[in-house]
Amino acid sequence: MIKKQDLRYFQENQILVASIDIGTNSTHLLVAEINLELKSFSIKFTDKSTTRLGERDEEGNLTEESIQRALVTLKRFKEYCKSNGVKQIVTAATSAVREAPNGQDFIRRVLDETDIQIEMISGSEEARLIYLGVLSGMAFEDQSFVIIDIGGGSTELILADKKDAIALTSSRIGAVRLKNDFLNKDSINSERFIFLTTFIKGSLEPSVRKIKSRSKGDKPLSMIATSGTATSLGNLISDDLGESKQKLHGYKFKKENLQNVLEKLIKLPISEIKKIPSLSERRAEIIIPGALILNTAMEMLNFNELTISERALREGLVVDWMLRKGIIKNELNIQSNIRKTTIVHQARKFGVESTRAEKVIDIAFQIYDQTKNIFYNENDPKAKELLWAASNLYNCGKYVNVGSYHKHSWYLIKNCELLGYSEAETNIIASIARYHRKTLPKKRHESWQSLISKEDKTLVLEMSLILRLAASLDQRPDKVISSVQIKLEGNILKFELLPLNRNNDLLLEKWNLRLCRNVIKELKNLDLKVI
Repeated sequence: MIKKQDLRYFQENQILVASIDIGTNSTHLLVAEINLELKSFSIKFTDKSTTRLGERDEEGNLTEESIQRALVTLKRFKEYCKSNGVKQIVTAATSAVREAPNGQDFIRRVLDETDIQIEMISGSEEARLIYLGVLSGMAFEDQSFVIIDIGGGSTELILADKKDAIALTSSRIGAVRLKNDFLNKDSINSERFIFLTTFIKGSLEPSVRKIKSRSKGDKPLSMIATSGTATSLGNLISDDLGESKQKLHGYKFKKENLQNVLEKLIKLPISEIKKIPSLSERRAEIIIPGALILNTAMEMLNFNELTISERALREGLVVDWMLRKGIIKNELNIQSNIRKTTIVHQARKFGVESTRAEKVIDIAFQIYDQTKNIFYNENDPKAKELLWAASNLYNCGKYVNVGSYHKHSWYLIKNCELLGYSEAETNIIASIARYHRKTLPKKRHESWQSLISKEDKTLVLEMSLILRLAASLDQRPDKVISSVQIKLEGNILKFELLPLNRNNDLLLEKWNLRLCRNVIKELKNLDLKVI
């Protein structure tokens, strides 16, 4: 619960909280804006610095050089937080610090020089926080997931569903550790590859055994990968497949895609890997060991596909702080309204008028409920939910410019953070908004090309038509239509508009609705009659 001394944090509806992840390779800062009304948060700022705490001396201690790098970074992070009104900083130090004999000395030095209190967390606690971070950014629905986080010094494997973390494990193998111990040469031959794979299997075996023993056969099981190794490999795979990526949250790739990229990387000297545009110099040095760990884990757990989450430990620290302060009650509360909350967040962010959006949604749902076998063939809860999301955000492009705002809406929706929605679903929502007015899709449109399947394109055509009709009736600030009645008589689609006030003739609404005639004729070969 929120204590009396914490009330100073909550005088405003929104507060800023920072989390700092002190890892083996890098130290990361995340600043989150917590909305107390929605009981959720959005990411306002991120930064990182390569501090390389995993570089130890002969006794295993953190070196003075790495400590100095970390201190410089933490002082800079503290100054940023102080200058930007951050109310609270939460931190976590992971394997590099917890395994070093002088880890506690490092924590004391940081406190003395920066006034930042570092919490040194265990491997299982690190896994729990990663789970909370992923939970805050993805809809688990009725599935169970294996979450893998490959860090510099450790790899966490978590079995979880939306209610609880069923198994939390941590193995002392990571991309930096594997590189330092075994990969100082430029290339890997087949014998070396077999040795490394065997070593990784041995290191992961206890975690894999625990995951398998606690998984339930009655629930579908999928894999989620988080953090730097996963996102870097996602970029490399999308480049290898010739795909255009703006963001990686929700991006899926198959094991064969990973293996193809790994085979190419192994053949390259490190000097060539460092030239790959999507890799930083430090990430280039550890991408092969990271890929080896991920590929081996997928094989051991029998996964042929995974989904990337860009949320992990840093976001988990924020969620954990919200839980401890009583802002949210439990893990299930994070999941219960994740899709609704993220849509409301983005609508507010882009200045969408909520009352007008609610009017459009009401009319859109009335049209949806009455046009089965006219505009679409089967009731699909997913289609209605995506229509709801698009109806909330379809005019967010006015935040950029009123002219051609539907195109701006597509770009903003496609590139904003829609938590709980897959990449494919985000593209569908953006495209429904894109085609709710003006021209129908053309093959050359980037928005149309971003839709993967024929089914997705059909869904966009059907739901954008419904949104087009609903949006055409939103001509005044106040609600003037009580309901719409739709009937199909032969080849004529009759729309009857019932006003709230009998004295209102709805001239604006009828005129705008008639502008949809040509689209209905082209898509459904029906004639529109407005009553």
